[in-house]
Amino acid sequence: MEELVRITLQSGKSALDLALYTLLPVLVVMMALMKLVEARGILALVARLLQPFLRIFGVPGAGAFAMLQLLLVSFAAPVATLSIMEKDGTHRRSIAATLAMVLTMSQANVVFPMVAVGLNVSVIFMTSLIGGMAAAALTYYVLTRSVAKEGGHDDDPVPETPTGRKSTALNLMIVGGQEAVQVIMGAIPILILAIFLVNILKAVGAIALLERALAPFFSLIGFPAVAVLPLATKYLAGGTAMMGVTLNLLKEGAITSVELNRMAGFLTNPCDIVGVAVLISAGARCGSVVRPAIAGAAFGILLRGVLHLLIF
Repeated sequence: MEELVRITLQSGKSALDLALYTLLPVLVVMMALMKLVEARGILALVARLLQPFLRIFGVPGAGAFAMLQLLLVSFAAPVATLSIMEKDGTHRRSIAATLAMVLTMSQANVVFPMVAVGLNVSVIFMTSLIGGMAAAALTYYVLTRSVAKEGGHDDDPVPETPTGRKSTALNLMIVGGQEAVQVIMGAIPILILAIFLVNILKAVGAIALLERALAPFFSLIGFPAVAVLPLATKYLAGGTAMMGVTLNLLKEGAITSVELNRMAGFLTNPCDIVGVAVLISAGARCGSVVRPAIAGAAFGILLRGVLHLLIF
């Protein structure tokens, strides 16, 4: 019982240190800036410029907005765009392609805090684009080829910037910062539980056993044996929890920034239990194409992972 209490307190301290002193400052600044950029129509303008390129891969106009929301805001931000696509008659094939793309690419709420510890953001964006487009094309042209086109359209417009009373830049940034605080506060229970689970698995020897079993394969591809920890955490508890575990490993010197970048192709995406649950909450039509979208995303993530291994 004493050991359990010790692990609980240690997990809570680690989670709070991560949330309040690492994640919160970065996310407040990034979401404040993105709120301003989005409100001024800059995000929508960039999305319109990307629209003709993305359509080649089966991604509709609104998909450009979803991509930018993921890359520059957070993994949950595309839910708003997916909800619009649910209601405006966009084909399910196009929704599936967009969902596969989003599940493959990197989410800002994980990438930007980890840039501070050596994550290469330019490579992350490049592999996200390549992997995301590959996942979308495979999903649209192969995996959902038999999905009926139920009277919708593929060339839906990019969502417009909300109109209404103009806010000052300062007010917009304050709102963005407040939203970041809400995100972090909501993530604290997940972080504590995820780190607690990982510490329990370490205490009972499960992680060490898995590390020994996978060590030959990991050494073959240049992963440290301890990579089992962030990989298992990511796909079981989500990207935010993975980030907490990974930052702890970096702090302890268990992994290096180069090893982090080698693993990043497999770690920095919202294709996990938490991420999928959040994204398909956009509506029933998203839920109906989640299987081919996940299959397409698996291909895109594998491609991203290989690219990171080749680059680093």
